[in-house]
Amino acid sequence: MSQLATLFVDDQSLPWEQVAEGVKRKIMTYDANLMMVKVAFETGGVGAPHRHIHTQMSYVASGAFSIMIGDETRIVRAGDAYYISPNVWHGAVCEEAGVLVDVFTPMREDFVY
Repeated sequence: MSQLATLFVDDQSLPWEQVAEGVKRKIMTYDANLMMVKVAFETGGVGAPHRHIHTQMSYVASGAFSIMIGDETRIVRAGDAYYISPNVWHGAVCEEAGVLVDVFTPMREDFVY
């Protein structure tokens, strides 16, 4: 379930979607230009390396993650953020259970259609 361009989003009313073992997401809100997605990881959960045409920025709401962007890998923790240019390979491994808040431009049509 997704929230198309709503002014206020009630997190508790949105369902989680299982996307991989130990990884689930909620599409918080979006329009044609921008999308916000909350992604929860269990320790050991993997966001497999991938790339897409979207610019992405992510905020680490909680937990700790090993984030690979291009040829560089770093550990990020609650309060940190990172930026991914379009078409750059990236992935995540959850080191300590937590939540990422991903923002994409333009919106990820593949997440809702």
